Amino acid sequence: MAIGSAAGLCSMASFVPQLIKITRAKRADGVSVRTYLVMVVGFVLWVAYGAMLGSWPVAGSNTVNLILSAWILVLKLRFERREQRPRNLSGSRFLF
Repeated sequence: MAIGSAAGLCSMASFVPQLIKITRAKRADGVSVRTYLVMVVGFVLWVAYGAMLGSWPVAGSNTVNLILSAWILVLKLRFERREQRPRNLSGSRFLF
């Protein structure tokens, strides 16, 4: 049980430095959307698996992992969309 608890805590803690970095920098350049999409789907499946087995430690720790990885994905998509928005071009010339 101690090994499983340690593994769950390490998994959950592994997302925190990335979240802090993205939040402070207000950028997520190095984050792969595809990787985090796969991770989110994987955690959804782990939560379902844990719930079906009645293993609430598996379901609970993977729920936290799901929330953290989904949060990173949302931030990545938000900052990516913000960077793709056209900047205010008032006063500049357009070449058509």
